[in-house]
Amino acid sequence: MSLPLRFNRMEVAGSLGDLGTLLPIAMAMILINGLPALGVFFCIGLFYILAGLFYGVTVPVQPMKVIGAYAIATALTPEQIAASALLLGIILLLVGWTGIIDLIRRITPKSVIRGIQLSTGTLLLSSGIRFMLGTTQFQNVQQAAEPALALQHFGPLPIGVVFGVLGGLVTLFLINNRRWPGGLAVLVLGTGCGLLFGAGSGLGDVDPGLYLPSLLPFGLPGGADLSFALLALVLPQLPMTLGNACLAYTDLAEHYFEKQAQRVTNKNACFSMGLANLTAFILGGMPMCHGAGGLAAHYRFGARTAGSNLIIGTLFLGLALVFGPHSVALLQLLPLAILGVLLVFAGAQLALTILDLETRKELFVAVLIMGITLAANLAVGFVVGVGVAWVLKSERFGI
Repeated sequence: MSLPLRFNRMEVAGSLGDLGTLLPIAMAMILINGLPALGVFFCIGLFYILAGLFYGVTVPVQPMKVIGAYAIATALTPEQIAASALLLGIILLLVGWTGIIDLIRRITPKSVIRGIQLSTGTLLLSSGIRFMLGTTQFQNVQQAAEPALALQHFGPLPIGVVFGVLGGLVTLFLINNRRWPGGLAVLVLGTGCGLLFGAGSGLGDVDPGLYLPSLLPFGLPGGADLSFALLALVLPQLPMTLGNACLAYTDLAEHYFEKQAQRVTNKNACFSMGLANLTAFILGGMPMCHGAGGLAAHYRFGARTAGSNLIIGTLFLGLALVFGPHSVALLQLLPLAILGVLLVFAGAQLALTILDLETRKELFVAVLIMGITLAANLAVGFVVGVGVAWVLKSERFGI
């Protein structure tokens, strides 16, 4: 049975908690890869709302990070990104329909799930700090720590470090305050800083109206785009999606919401992500998934019901429908360092899930997955972690 919808300040703050992951990749794929802002934000909003209504609890919506990182770094064409969304949509529906995802869950020990959560949390925390320092891939491509701001330094310090420290202190002070939720306070602070330091200079070109997404804006993908997307994007992304956006996500949802999360199954997660990616292919959105990190972010900043999904989903749909291609200018009011603050707290929340591991062998598997993730990627860490966890079940091996 799902929780009743709530629309209080905590749900508003929690609904915005995962913007640190969502916005930078979405905006980079719009500005660098040429995806339409209208299609990207419309699909995000629609996915948030429909997922919240179906699952009945807070549900995260995130970009597929392997695809996003590779697409941004190599300036892939929108046709190649659309092809990856189509292929992922089909594959995820098949994995859910055939029950393969349930088989994967049965052979995946708890220590591996915690290792995925620890690794994802560490990556989020690290990304948040890099946003403050101005060293992320997106900031390097833009050749500025805060591309939308007129001021890049505050005395000897980078402006992002100043915003990060200030935002971190505000969040620490208000993180558990129900009257002035920390997540909402830091976003209001960030927007004010953005306006004060020149991020509003592009607002003069904003033209409100009624905008609707185009159907198949890039047409049907050709064989070359499909084969490239499968080898370069889909196959590297798939293990991370199944590990983090299915197994680790559903485990965390059950931990947070218990019986209320009865619809949050691995099979349903595959179905909802598959349908979301087919919709993104049709409307020009970006490849999307759920994710343990996103749920940790929403929950840490106050989201407890599907009301948070309706809040953030309506916000993105409104941006898309009313401002269309001009919506990016509004979102650039938030300094990237403030988004980094959200990532730091979300990452710490997720990483701390390993506290319920009891044996040295379990802790070793979790830490090993984190090490492999930092050295290679989460997909490799997931596969190796499963193998090592099963080997350590034998009494012949010790740690």
